[in-house]
Amino acid sequence: MNLPNKITLLRVALIPAFLAVYILEPFSVVPNMWLALILFVVAAVTDAVDGYLARKMGLVTNFGKLMDPLADKLLVCAAFIAFTASGQLPAWATIILISREFYISGLRQLALEQKTVVAASNSAKIKTIAQMVLVIYFLLPPPFTFFYFEPVAVGLVIGTTVISVYSAVEYTYRNRGVFGNHTNSD
Repeated sequence: MNLPNKITLLRVALIPAFLAVYILEPFSVVPNMWLALILFVVAAVTDAVDGYLARKMGLVTNFGKLMDPLADKLLVCAAFIAFTASGQLPAWATIILISREFYISGLRQLALEQKTVVAASNSAKIKTIAQMVLVIYFLLPPPFTFFYFEPVAVGLVIGTTVISVYSAVEYTYRNRGVFGNHTNSD
């Protein structure tokens, strides 16, 4: 178990801590909001740190290739589900955003079985940034957020959802060749 993999596992361990703080009553207490925000940001930053260290130190492992993107998806999806449960994020957006993550994971698995690597696209990187901004925005305590200014929240939700769907369409188009390869004889 190398250092980058330990950092990835730390990110996974921070998810229940983030959720526990987020659901503490009353969440409107500013210290709870700040702690939830700090835990999420620390978890998000570990994504960049573990990847950087793995490449720099030559410690890229199969475990890291599997767990790093899975940890990212778990972190963001946990936040989306928590926001939906608290009424901040509409269920339709959560369903679309999480469905996109499952779909891309399935596409990557299908490509992997065909010994094809699905590289992250620019739109996927923008999608990740949009999702992180959305989560951080919903976690910012007053007076640092305009969450109660409805158009900002709605714009972030719609923008993030559109970018996520566009990214999925782009992945599908760029990797359409993996759909035509059959391993069975029908």
